[in-house]
Amino acid sequence: MNRTDRLYAIVEQLRAAGPAGRTGRQLAQRFEVSERTIKRDVTALQDGGVPIWAQSGPGGGYVLDGGATMPPLNITAAEATAIALALAAVPALPFAPDGRSALAKVLAAMPVTERRRARDLGSRLWMRRQIADVRPALARTLDEALRRRVVVVLDYVDREGRTSTRRAVEPVVFAATGGHWYLLAWCRTRRAGRWFRLDRVRGATLTREQVAPRDMVETFGEPPADARPVHVD
Repeated sequence: MNRTDRLYAIVEQLRAAGPAGRTGRQLAQRFEVSERTIKRDVTALQDGGVPIWAQSGPGGGYVLDGGATMPPLNITAAEATAIALALAAVPALPFAPDGRSALAKVLAAMPVTERRRARDLGSRLWMRRQIADVRPALARTLDEALRRRVVVVLDYVDREGRTSTRRAVEPVVFAATGGHWYLLAWCRTRRAGRWFRLDRVRGATLTREQVAPRDMVETFGEPPADARPVHVD
């Protein structure tokens, strides 16, 4: 990350942190630079008129005035290609249509020359293997159930594909493992957490019933050591 991008990113980090702010150490670790570099960056932002306030003492750091704004970043060819690569790596990703829409907006906002560079760079990246099977079309309904935190009614078939049961479930999380996508949900029929393989879901109906968030570890146990959530920050 060059310095200009880092300056913008520091402001966004402070905006996300709100009144709690961020310490110099936290920012240094986030951007993999020294605390001295962060201090110089913050000073440069302050000199440029960005209202960042320094808090002294134990636990002190930097806080951004809540009303501060920054102009949008210019997206580089490599950054746009990285987004496209992530979508290509997992084409069946939850919310994938939203990701493709976001990529289209990013490309449309880029200068023509950078857009050409992105396409050229993308043409030199080849992929062969996917981490999980294709999600069925109705998985979009499950995406919405998870996003809205509402009960969804599933038509779910057994392993032999013969018997279908109708279950009202409370979505908790999606997981990709063993070449398949699963919806981990609280099953109201079994009154316990269950894994529902998406290719065995034959129907999904959204309801308007809101559900309270459930603790994943309490419901399903500790995840494998190599399992990681997607961080959006």
